[in-house]
Amino acid sequence: MKAHTAYLTFNTPERCAIVHITPKVEAELAKSGIKEGLCLVNAMHITASVFINDNEGGLHQDFLQWVEKLAPYDARGYRHNLTGEDNGDAHLKRTIMGREAVVAVTKGRLDFGPWERIFYGEFDGQRDKRVLVKIIGE
Repeated sequence: MKAHTAYLTFNTPERCAIVHITPKVEAELAKSGIKEGLCLVNAMHITASVFINDNEGGLHQDFLQWVEKLAPYDARGYRHNLTGEDNGDAHLKRTIMGREAVVAVTKGRLDFGPWERIFYGEFDGQRDKRVLVKIIGE
């Protein structure tokens, strides 16, 4: 069994954004040399997300509008913000959108269903945040 670990760094100019990261994950898979196994992609910050869905800009805007309705940005509206933070909404958005994605590796490729791609969701951006890519297999 082999393992490959990489850390990707993202810094979005916007507070909230969705970034297509499949090519970066595929590059790490190629570096790993693993042909059969599993690939974990994990947001390592509690105000960011990793998820799988369609690479369609309208859908991404729908996601951002939807999570904003569920957890609107309001620096005074969350108990978490009483600690001096202003990102209570971002913690809730991360919970809604998910922490990680796991994709099977088959014949050296990410084994996706139709239209599936990997995305980084940012909900409290404008600073460096890491994403772990951990690939295990043979």
